[in-house]
Amino acid sequence: MAAVTNTSGVTEETHRAAEAAIKHFSYKKPTKFERKKVSVMLGQGDLVRGMIQVAKEGGENNLHYHANVDGFWMVLKGKAKFYGPGDALIGEIGPLEGLVIPRFARYWFESSGDEDLEILLVQAFDQSGLTLSGRTDAAPRKLADAGAGPRFSAE
Repeated sequence: MAAVTNTSGVTEETHRAAEAAIKHFSYKKPTKFERKKVSVMLGQGDLVRGMIQVAKEGGENNLHYHANVDGFWMVLKGKAKFYGPGDALIGEIGPLEGLVIPRFARYWFESSGDEDLEILLVQAFDQSGLTLSGRTDAAPRKLADAGAGPRFSAE
């Protein structure tokens, strides 16, 4: 069978390769981790990546920005406070609330509730084909082990 090309130049092979890369995932909160924060990678494509960060306390505890991604944050459980330059409060968000943080916007966040924070992060990458977020610290970390910590993968 000859390759079928639509008006945008996408071939049948392009469709099949993309369809073969579809990934199902199921999230389960990690139960055994020693650091204050861990990430569970849900899935990733060329332009988007999704993960859930779990924080016992703390979070992204230093002012920073990303040059290559916009971030979509939504609290699943717990509460989070997001801050900007000068520790100015951007907002406190609870379950099923969130923020969109454009690339180059400086921020940091912390868990602010009584229970562990479980927060969904969806990152949309610029179209340069980069798969790194371009994170740049704008201030030193406040806690030594508050970085991303170990990464888990969703099933």
